[in-house]
Order: sequence, then C-alpha cells, then structure tokens
Amino acid sequence: MNMMRTMNLIPTTILTGFLGAGKTTLLNRILREPHGLKIAVIENEFGQENIDNEILVQDSNEQIIEMNNGCICCTVRGDLIVALTTLMQRKTAGSLEFDYVVIETTGLANPGPVAQTFFVDEEVGLHYMLDAVVTVVDGRHAMQQLDEHEEAQRQVGFADKILLSKTDLVSSEQLQQLKSRLVRINPRASIAIADFGKIALTEVLNLKGFNLNAKLELDPEFLQEQAEHDHEHEHDDEHGHDDEHEHAACAENCTDQAHHHYDTQHNHHHAHHSDDIAAFVYKSQRAFNTEKLDYFLGGLVQVYGPRMLRYKGVLFMEHADRKVIFQGVHQIMGTDIGAKWDDEELKESKMVFIGKNLPKEIFIQGLDQCLV
Repeated sequence: MNMMRTMNLIPTTILTGFLGAGKTTLLNRILREPHGLKIAVIENEFGQENIDNEILVQDSNEQIIEMNNGCICCTVRGDLIVALTTLMQRKTAGSLEFDYVVIETTGLANPGPVAQTFFVDEEVGLHYMLDAVVTVVDGRHAMQQLDEHEEAQRQVGFADKILLSKTDLVSSEQLQQLKSRLVRINPRASIAIADFGKIALTEVLNLKGFNLNAKLELDPEFLQEQAEHDHEHEHDDEHGHDDEHEHAACAENCTDQAHHHYDTQHNHHHAHHSDDIAAFVYKSQRAFNTEKLDYFLGGLVQVYGPRMLRYKGVLFMEHADRKVIFQGVHQIMGTDIGAKWDDEELKESKMVFIGKNLPKEIFIQGLDQCLV
C-alpha cells in the first residue's frame, strides 16, 4: 500500500456514518458555505437522505452540478471508480476545477471497500490519495445502533476522526458512556462535537490519517485501562503456551476465548455493550527481529486480514537507528522508514489493532516470539 504523499494527488475524505447521523447536514454546509475551497462531493444516491433538493433541481440527467461557492456535487448511481475517473477527466480537460474530494457513503455502508479502492485501483491511485475516514455518530441513537448493526461498529472502527452529532439531546453521563464505548472500539480516532453540522472544516479535511508518519496517538483513557489490565494479568503470562504447534492449532479456537478475555477486562461496567469490533495495543521495549516480524505480520494479515479493519505500528527494530512505521486496511499493508530515534527517546514498539473478534492472545504471543 503506497501511502506516500505526492503534491499533485487530490486528497480525498470518506465521510461515513449511520442513517440519520447528520452526514447530509454537514455536506450541505460544505456545498454552501463561503469557505473558498473547491471541493467535489461525491454523493452515493442509495441513501434515504440526499443533498438538499433545491441544489439538485437542475436537469436530472446531469450528474455533476457546480455550486455558487465553487464546490461541485456529483451524484453517483453506479461505480465510485467511474465517478472519480469522470471528475478527473473533466479536471484534466479544464472544464472543472476542484482540489479536494469528499465521498459520502450510504448510511448502511461498510467503509472498508471504499478505502481499499484507493490502494487497489491503479487509475484512482494515480490521481487521488485517501486522506482520512470521518465517521458521524448520532449521540442519541448510537448505543442502540452499535448494539444492533455491525456496520455501525465498522464505521467507528475505520475512523480517523469521529464527529458526534445530536449531543444536545443526551445527558453528559450518557455522552461519556458513549465516548468510552467508541474509544474501546477505536482508540486512535479523535472525537469532536459537530451538532447541526457546525464544525470547522479543519476538523474534517486534511487530517492525514493514512499518512505513514510516526505519530500513533491513542486515547489516554484507553491506555490507562490497558495498563491496569496488563498489570493484573502479568503473572498469568508466565504460564503461557510455549508449544508452537498447540499455539497454531488453537488459532481458530482461541478466537472466542481471547475475545471474551478482552471483554471481561474492559466491559465489566458495560457488560451489556460488548462489541465484536474492538481494539488492543501491543508494546515492547525489546527490539524486533526483522525477518521474524516480517514473516509473522505477513501471516497475520493473510489469515486475519478480512477481520482487521485498521492497524498501525511504530516499531523498534534491531540494528536500526530509525523507526519503522507500518499501517494497513484489511489485507493491504504499507511500511516506511521513519525518523531516527532521538538519543534521549525511549525506544519502544507500539502497535494498535482494530478488528472483529481478533484473537488478542495469538497476536501478542506471536509478536513476543519475534522479539530479539
């Protein structure tokens, strides 16, 4: 996955969120406000809510409509790749001007395949680069939606940024409960309030969520819970499996067990809201052996890739004075060499994995075996 940033690529944001969360309110603001940016909004037409009709009253055969603030609205009845290619052809021909793209997915969509398009379709990859996945979460109905729909959990798990809407309709305690749950699913997404679509565009665009950089910011509350749990279970690890065959054989069987183990630590006070999609962190101050780690990560992504939504790591490798950075979406993984470790900096590998029923124990034991 080449996530290197080139000047002439058009940055693209995927805007996702469950039905009624407020994506369209936000889009209507982008398409109307005098922000001075030329943004092309690609709207998937299968949703129940569309961009305001008065914007689209023009000839319905025309897929691409220019706004008076310089933005463009492109309604897609078919393939996203076709829409992106058409926009680029018109830009190249000089008949359209835009320097940013926002793609709105339908309310029930899984953002995974949309994100993967940017790394697997050559034509798209030549002209566009994925900036971030932004998920709008309905402050009032999200608890129920997360309980009932895996798509809602996926939209949260894929996010680089979460925008909470309708927070005026819930108590601060309910809001805190929701935030805690969102953080357990995805500790790497920052959360902002966006009632009635009111939010600065800098909170939505140019977030650089897919940049291969050495920043791995995780929610402090999540890290605190994780640390407490690790401390409680340190003595358990001394009696772990050493037999690799047993280890491999239990790969599938361990899944539920490991997931349950994860839930008990995090959800003891939210027992009725345990999500299939959740995150965990791996840390070590011992260096990795490059060959072993390459082999193990390659295998993980092949076996568990369909269940891994987003993952990222900043790694301490043996014989290397620079950090190694990797991140991925499902089976598509990109790596890069980062900056040098500072002399006074703590050399530590830190990884986060977000996925569906991931067997945490297998990941951790396997990574431990790749250490020098």
